[in-house]
Amino acid sequence: MSNILVVGAGFSGSVIAHELNKAGHTVTVIDERDHIGGNAYDYTNEYGIRIHKYGPHIFHTNNEKVYKWVTQFGEWTPYKHKAKAILSDGQYVSFPINKEAKDVVGEENIIDTFFRPYTYKMWGKTIEELDPSVLKRVSVKDDYDEYYFPDDAYQVLPNEGYTKVFEEILKGIDVKLNVKFKHHMESYYDHTFNSMAIDEYFDYKYGELPYRSIKFHHTTLPTPKVLPATCVNMTHEGPYTRMTEWKNFPVHGVNDQYTTITYEEPCDYKTNDYERYYPVKDIDGSNRIIYNSYKQLIKDNVTFIGRCGMYVYVDMHQAINSALVVANKFLEKNK
Repeated sequence: MSNILVVGAGFSGSVIAHELNKAGHTVTVIDERDHIGGNAYDYTNEYGIRIHKYGPHIFHTNNEKVYKWVTQFGEWTPYKHKAKAILSDGQYVSFPINKEAKDVVGEENIIDTFFRPYTYKMWGKTIEELDPSVLKRVSVKDDYDEYYFPDDAYQVLPNEGYTKVFEEILKGIDVKLNVKFKHHMESYYDHTFNSMAIDEYFDYKYGELPYRSIKFHHTTLPTPKVLPATCVNMTHEGPYTRMTEWKNFPVHGVNDQYTTITYEEPCDYKTNDYERYYPVKDIDGSNRIIYNSYKQLIKDNVTFIGRCGMYVYVDMHQAINSALVVANKFLEKNK
């Protein structure tokens, strides 16, 4: 059996750690943050309301295998997400864009109303500078369906929060928090699964890979409810892209007097303590070329995982599926 180091206690690292530990390998997980769960980490604030520290995370997938894997860790509640967008005149419409939203703004104004200002705030680039796949993450519908993930068979939220789920995933595994990866650590292990930024790992030999980050502004108000939906996207001018009112989610606490709202302010990762959230998928693919250059330098005893390690924008279910594939390949190779 092998001695394994996993760098990062988010979904990618935790899934691999769990599967390898279950197979009998000795696994150590380190994370430079003071908590497990990666960007899915949540907590309950002083008002009894559960907050996702790094923005709302809604588990959704059509992959039955991934759904069964994650839901073995605790009880989960079905939840079909609906959201709104607020226009410059203060009017709320359905988001993603459906026929109702088209009727309000006019189909000829969809790009300028919903995509152009929002995209520049979110990515710091115009829509012409981004790969088209980025914009396709927001659907445009020809019916009145209001659901955000209408095609996904499995949509759930963990009853006790994501942090509790991670505690169960990592149960019995040696986890060390507030520990930053150092290259000499690899010498103590047979294999390392690393979710850190690949350009940082190689000391920016081929240059830096750009990322967008988010500054999260949490505020609690002395009122029962503020927003007409759990999440409201802010498509107009201004620094914020989204508001989330947490207790509008099921299993996120009850408080009849107070409500907590989080505002999201996109920025370059360097202005937010190097918190890397979103790889930038540019139109000419130059960032991917840089990543592929780094990929050629990877040693046989190191596997890069997750958004930063693979320089890819993935949702939770995709991260879990990718991690299961990586873990299974390692186990097959090391029988």
